[in-house]
Amino acid sequence: QVQLVESGGGLVQAGGSLRLSCAASDRTSSTYAMAWFRQAPGKERGFVAAIRWTGGATYYSASVKGRFTISKDNAKNTVYLQMDNLKPEDGAVYYCACTTEPSRFMRGEYDYWGQGTQVTVSS
Repeated sequence: QVQLVESGGGLVQAGGSLRLSCAASDRTSSTYAMAWFRQAPGKERGFVAAIRWTGGATYYSASVKGRFTISKDNAKNTVYLQMDNLKPEDGAVYYCACTTEPSRFMRGEYDYWGQGTQVTVSS
């Protein structure tokens, strides 16, 4: 069982930056990929970015590519989401997720989820 704890959310003005962190419990040796999703009020949860634990290949949604950067620190069992040039529409609850199965990753499915952290972007 992997437990994920997000932190780093908050209130920022449009054009500003925030860095989210997601600390995973042990057993990250079985992790295949980790990702960030977000959900705004009244909307479905959507994919933001993902990173493969081995090799570090990254993937982004079109709406954040070029503004957000996902990275990881294997020693700390932590994945980060650096968010730059934030826009009001980026405001949402951001969730960290993890999968241990390549096949599930390819289908966009994740096994473990954090509790979420709120990001609010003022205009």
